[in-house]
Amino acid sequence: MGTYQQQPPVSEQRSLQEPAQQSAGHPLGETLLLERIRALEADVARLREANEHLVLATVDAQYQREDAEAANRRQNEFLAMLAHELRNPLSPLAMAASLLERDAGAAPQQLRLARVIGRQVDHMARLLDDLLDAARISSGKIKLAVEALSLADVLRHAVETVQPRIAERGQALDVELPAGTVAVEGDKVRLAQVFTNLLGNASKYTGDGGRLRLAARAGADEVVVTIEDNGTGIAPEVLPYIFDLFTQGPRSLARSEGGLGVGLNVVRNLVGMHRGTVEAHSDGPGRGSRFTVRLPRFAGLPAAPVRPEPARAVPRRRILLVEDNEDACATLADILLTEGHHVVCEADGRAGLARALAEPWDVIVCDIGLPELDGLELMQALRAQQEGPRPYAIALTGYGQPDDEARGLAAGFDRYFVKPVGAAALLAAVADAHVADAHVADAPASISTVSA
Repeated sequence: MGTYQQQPPVSEQRSLQEPAQQSAGHPLGETLLLERIRALEADVARLREANEHLVLATVDAQYQREDAEAANRRQNEFLAMLAHELRNPLSPLAMAASLLERDAGAAPQQLRLARVIGRQVDHMARLLDDLLDAARISSGKIKLAVEALSLADVLRHAVETVQPRIAERGQALDVELPAGTVAVEGDKVRLAQVFTNLLGNASKYTGDGGRLRLAARAGADEVVVTIEDNGTGIAPEVLPYIFDLFTQGPRSLARSEGGLGVGLNVVRNLVGMHRGTVEAHSDGPGRGSRFTVRLPRFAGLPAAPVRPEPARAVPRRRILLVEDNEDACATLADILLTEGHHVVCEADGRAGLARALAEPWDVIVCDIGLPELDGLELMQALRAQQEGPRPYAIALTGYGQPDDEARGLAAGFDRYFVKPVGAAALLAAVADAHVADAHVADAPASISTVSA
């Protein structure tokens, strides 16, 4: 019985056998085969080289990303330290201005100088805030506390903030607000910052006696706020980049307008975080400018404003003040003393902790950047070792990053203030301190200063 084997057709057999015969027996076939092999080897070499380049590019990109992240961290650390170092001298200046204003026998010139000092300190503080906000936004560290807000209230707050500067330059500000209640959804502090920056910018680039205009109108789905001035205007070549970081128009050597070139960048980013847009328009130098902010309108009603509690008598407190800056310590103590409090000062963290553990206190006001023992370590040790009533602890520091505040509260502070803080805010915190029992309710006001 035979076995069947299927054979390819004759023509197919011939086509399979011919290349082998050609390559085996003919020089031309061998040459073609060698050329194909060399071409394949060249392709493999090119692919290997391309793969090596790809690997190197990937590694290089990883290094560049790590370098960029490290540079960004160093920048943020530098800005945070810069802010801390600049806020420290601002704090005694702010307190000194407050003391001058609170002097019942102050001469008119003294009051005028105190207000000038206060305005300039506030201006410096805002510049620092803008610089830090630009860094925080670029690293995604700003979070919004969103709520339903009255647009008119936000704009009034911005106007109140900038009004002293406008009045100082003899400028006129026209304000037009919607007749009815118009609500937007956003962070009230950040939205007020947007309009404060825009109004301050308009005042800065408008001459003395100039005119500013703030107008708001409400549509069905959006609100539109415009801020106009008849000031220096914006050059056409600068206008497309006006919201970029560190962008400014041409300046004279006097730099009378001042600024760091970060405020408008912060404005654009904050408006964008509120799902809005901001645009700039100018007909050219000397012809004024107009900034238009568009925000989504909130369909509901804004939250009811919190009514301030009626003023009440402030109990005298026994206060321990731990501050290594001599001028800041002296002015803070004077402010507290004027309210009738008993104040004891220590100039370093270790001495402050020893004094805090040795005597009963109603309130402790403490810097963070202290020698010997920093404020966080002081408060952690105090909370761990203290017995009896817990003193109300207020941090007063130049460290103003959001995570700085979180660390302060976690260490045991009840309130966290960033320098420069106004006297009114500090005194209100002392008055609101939740103290189980005041130790010097009837004692006369006094101060004891202990040098380092």
